[in-house]
Amino acid sequence: MKSSNKKVFSRRAFLKSSALASGGMLIGFNLFQACKTDAEVPVDISKIHFNDFNAFIKISDEGIVTIFSPNPEIGQGVKTSMPMIIAEELDVDWENVYVEQAPLDTKNYTRQVAGGSQSIRSSWEPLRQTGATAKQMLINAAAKEWQISPEECTARLGVISNRTGDTLGYGDVVKLAATLEIPENVSLKDPKDFNIIGKGKGNVDVDKIVVGEPLYGMDYSEDGMLYASVLRPPAFGQKLESYDASEAKRLPGVVDVITIGEKYRAYKAAGHKSWAAQLSSSDKVVVIANTTWDAFRGLKAIKANWVAESPLESTEDYDAKLLALLGGNKFNTRRSDGDIKKAFAEADKVVERTYEAPYLPHNCLEPMNFFAHVTDEKVRLIGPTQTPEEAAKSIAQLLERDLETVEVNMTRIGGGFGRRLYTDFVFEVAEIADTVRKPIKMVSARENDMTTGVYRPAVKYRIAAAIKNGKITGYHLKEACANGSMYGIIADFFPAGAIENYQVDSATYKNSITTGAWRAPYTNFLASAEQSFFDELAQELNIDRIQLHLNLIQNVKGTPDERIQYSPERLEGVIKLVAEKAKWGQTKPGVYQGFSVYYSHNTHVAEIAEIVLEHGNPIVKKVTCAVDCGIVVNPTGALQQAKGGVIDGLGHAMYADLSFKDGVPQSNNFNNYQLIRMAETPKVDVYFVESDLAPTGLGEPTLPPIGAAVSNAIYAATGKRIYKFPLMKHFNEQEKVLS
Repeated sequence: MKSSNKKVFSRRAFLKSSALASGGMLIGFNLFQACKTDAEVPVDISKIHFNDFNAFIKISDEGIVTIFSPNPEIGQGVKTSMPMIIAEELDVDWENVYVEQAPLDTKNYTRQVAGGSQSIRSSWEPLRQTGATAKQMLINAAAKEWQISPEECTARLGVISNRTGDTLGYGDVVKLAATLEIPENVSLKDPKDFNIIGKGKGNVDVDKIVVGEPLYGMDYSEDGMLYASVLRPPAFGQKLESYDASEAKRLPGVVDVITIGEKYRAYKAAGHKSWAAQLSSSDKVVVIANTTWDAFRGLKAIKANWVAESPLESTEDYDAKLLALLGGNKFNTRRSDGDIKKAFAEADKVVERTYEAPYLPHNCLEPMNFFAHVTDEKVRLIGPTQTPEEAAKSIAQLLERDLETVEVNMTRIGGGFGRRLYTDFVFEVAEIADTVRKPIKMVSARENDMTTGVYRPAVKYRIAAAIKNGKITGYHLKEACANGSMYGIIADFFPAGAIENYQVDSATYKNSITTGAWRAPYTNFLASAEQSFFDELAQELNIDRIQLHLNLIQNVKGTPDERIQYSPERLEGVIKLVAEKAKWGQTKPGVYQGFSVYYSHNTHVAEIAEIVLEHGNPIVKKVTCAVDCGIVVNPTGALQQAKGGVIDGLGHAMYADLSFKDGVPQSNNFNNYQLIRMAETPKVDVYFVESDLAPTGLGEPTLPPIGAAVSNAIYAATGKRIYKFPLMKHFNEQEKVLS
């Protein structure tokens, strides 16, 4: 799908390409044209002739470079940063680079997934190799032109030079280069020679985002397209029994009312499994209409009868069951070091606390939507998805088609946070389009998206520590989680290895509420629980919070335990950096600090939150954040990611709560589900550790530590420990009890 371009041309380059496109007629004229308020884009870049160089790179005869960004752009900035990596090794002027979203083509682009903060980490080496290989082929072509050895040539900023001073632009040799043998071994740049990586670059789509040009799935349309909206069961555990659509069908703009669900049930009955498919097995009523407004009105006119097919649970029900799990003995042990029973039996004192968190929706700014057009020959799917390959495979199975006949094109994504890893909405639109055989755009209203979503599961942790002779000698964490649990490597995060007797157990409770990945899966609340607990342990041991961590980290240095996922040295580095930058322990009177540190998604992060009390309420004024994510590819985008993670995590920790009554979510829009407001956003200072190590994740790692940093600061200010999220709800409940 055609995508947007960043500021592609300098004026000089623009004039060159104008001459290419239209014979020079625009030269000079454009200076005036550009000053007009109704100025039109003087050059249609689609008319510039590019030579296909390889799957990632196209180069025009004028030396203009198009780089395809392979992964879905979910707001994490990969559409800018991934091409930067190629451009660095290709050694071109970034001002002459044009960026396009690549289509789904995993044969060429391999991993086309936005999830787990892994896009840059997974692609770092392949993208560098891609750029360096292309550069070497261009050099080889120039050497062939000059009849000299490639070793006598150098390339910089799109120009190849030889020892005699001759030069050739990339565009001069691109056709010849594309015919040459691909070199197997190429040299990568020394990081000290980078001139694009490490320099802040603006988002390639920012201009179009600002003026509202169509980039997102919600923007997509084509001739003859109809709109669909889906009526799903109002409560988790219900299914459709019957419905009356007579009133809906009489409404102007409503084209038809159908049901779907049969194909998905057949898909499951055939034994197909998709980890990304989260669907109720119920039939669903679908209104087909000329506009989204007509479709939404049609949905409201449907009279449907629903019956329970499994228990309709309320928050009190699953809370009680999760607490019962914590008190029971049905656990899967994820890791066990030393002798935990002996450590607790011989302890001078045992500290045990329970931490609880609710279900949370994803709250994507752009609600779920997708386009599908199904014909006998082809299935076209277009829209915002974090897992385009999974969508293509699943829909091929759903519609019993060859995979080669299913085409998926990605739009820019208006927020995902894990929600768009799941392809339930793609299943729905594909079944609708297969039924009506017309181009269909399925759109969910905010209320529908929030009440029939895939949620961060409710989870509870019970953590106990054995203390003997002023030391932590045992650590035992138990987890009870709805429809999920911690998976393998999480148990190998800190404090694994730092405490001799260590055990992590998990237990799962199954219910009908759909759950899945939510930003920083598994660690988003686990970090809050563990780091709140260590704050209590530091108080119990009468030791500074930061010093306690530094002491424990010493136990891991030099460990032969290959299971340990984090680096004690890098963890120590971010702790010392944040302590220095936040002036730990040196605040003004009335300002209270809370510390937290966490490793996730291969990145080490430490944070210090500062709060003040206004009318007895804690107000977060500042967060200092230290990050070790290796080489920072795009400092501008990295800063946005780090700050965004802190603010998102802060808002959810303070306010977010999705409760259920008889299977029905009790919040359905932002008027009754509180997110952080702009006025509540604190100052966030971010410091990146200088590094020449390969980049690691950044879309998620700054979120997990913030909950504990704020909770610990609230304790420092008020002396109140809060064990349940959201913090402000339970802070206020404590206030009511005390008053």
